Amino acid sequence: MPAARTVDVQTFLNEHPFSRFQWVIFALCFCVVLLDRFDTAAIGYIAPSLITEWGLDRPALAPVLSAALFGLAAGALSSGPLADRLGRKAVLLGSVLIMGAACLMSAFAGSLDQLVVWRFITGVGLGAAMPNAVTLMSEYCPDGRRATLTNAMFCGFPSGAAFGGFLAAWMIPQWGWRSVLVLGGTTPLVLTALIALRLPESVRFMVAKNQPVERIRNVLHRIAATVPDATSFVMHEKTVTTTAKSGIGMVLSSSYLMGSVSLWVAYFIGLVIFYALINWMPLLFKDAGLAPQTASLISALFPLGGVGAILFGWLMDRFNANVIIAVGFALTAVAVYAFGQMAGNLALLVVVVFVAGTLMNTSQSSLPALAAGFYPTQGRATGVAWMLGLGRFGGVAGSFLVAELARRQLTFSEIFAIVGIPGLIAAAALVVKQLAHPDDTAARVAARSEALGHQCQRPLPFQKIEQEAAAAFP
Repeated sequence: MPAARTVDVQTFLNEHPFSRFQWVIFALCFCVVLLDRFDTAAIGYIAPSLITEWGLDRPALAPVLSAALFGLAAGALSSGPLADRLGRKAVLLGSVLIMGAACLMSAFAGSLDQLVVWRFITGVGLGAAMPNAVTLMSEYCPDGRRATLTNAMFCGFPSGAAFGGFLAAWMIPQWGWRSVLVLGGTTPLVLTALIALRLPESVRFMVAKNQPVERIRNVLHRIAATVPDATSFVMHEKTVTTTAKSGIGMVLSSSYLMGSVSLWVAYFIGLVIFYALINWMPLLFKDAGLAPQTASLISALFPLGGVGAILFGWLMDRFNANVIIAVGFALTAVAVYAFGQMAGNLALLVVVVFVAGTLMNTSQSSLPALAAGFYPTQGRATGVAWMLGLGRFGGVAGSFLVAELARRQLTFSEIFAIVGIPGLIAAAALVVKQLAHPDDTAARVAARSEALGHQCQRPLPFQKIEQEAAAAFP
């Protein structure tokens, strides 16, 4: 009778090449994030047509524009704890289904009130989908490439906005504004079927929840055919000094609270900067003397730099991730301040706006990967989801910030000087996280770890062998 063999799942992922099976996971999660951004931005694309067809005033659209935002927050805050209890795949499957069905129903709304309700429900699905896609992707990555791959997957977010803009510009003149929502609804429904058939549950979640060995073995076998004789699986997590039994309890425990708050502040502040600039730059540049078309074209450069997150991911896998992103936010503050000094030099303004957008979007897009690496499996989905959910309100704050500065009649340069300050606050929040958790690196986590695992019920001789194998991982 063969001896029992214990497999450490993260060591297994680290030692084998990134497989075609893992690339399928990457592609499906990328599509989830891409559709998330497409559906979030859809209402902005169709707003002019709504005003024309329904004879609305611009202020009347405010409930529609904000409904998805509140749904996003509600979906994120509720989905994380559910995913840490029920599994990442189940919650992701349900959220994409809700997202698609509600967006499709939005296309048939006959009044503004109906549209508000369906946009809120769409937002719930959107808010639940993204953090679970990030979490699931992170949990199938090898340690040395986790941030790079997770950030690359998250590049679907800015891509969804750009893709949606081009499609909407082509579709609305031919088929009307409802066609955009039909596309935004049917595509997630197709993706739901693919997720159900092709996407596995997180292997780390299965080990943490002591799910059947056969189920774990079957998933890992699709990555590499080296586990047919494995009789138990373990994983090594950083030492947790909390007695929390839930994801929420872990995220709010004394061991993680300072890091959690730091992540919330950084993500919130990042969205303050993003929405303050994306909503107000064209008007501020126009007031500074630029032609309206020129102001719009220059402003459009700002959200194009999200693909820089791949470079940041590479750096985060090799150096201190907190410091890398903190530097990105600090340089964002400098670049935003420079906006106010470049109004008279069009060429330099174009360069500074693009650089600032690259730094801002890259830093912001890297935070989900940072959060996924910070929390252990027991609370990872909650940690990522709560950061994204609470941070959504930064978009509201950013829009109100510039409106208040304009009301106080601050000058062009003064407004951008103040809008740049949040970048320094985000950088400081990440420095605080680093000081509170100085040993939160892959190497030290490996040195200070405890095994979580699944043990099969077998005769005592085999249990003894397994205990000896587990002792090899102090």
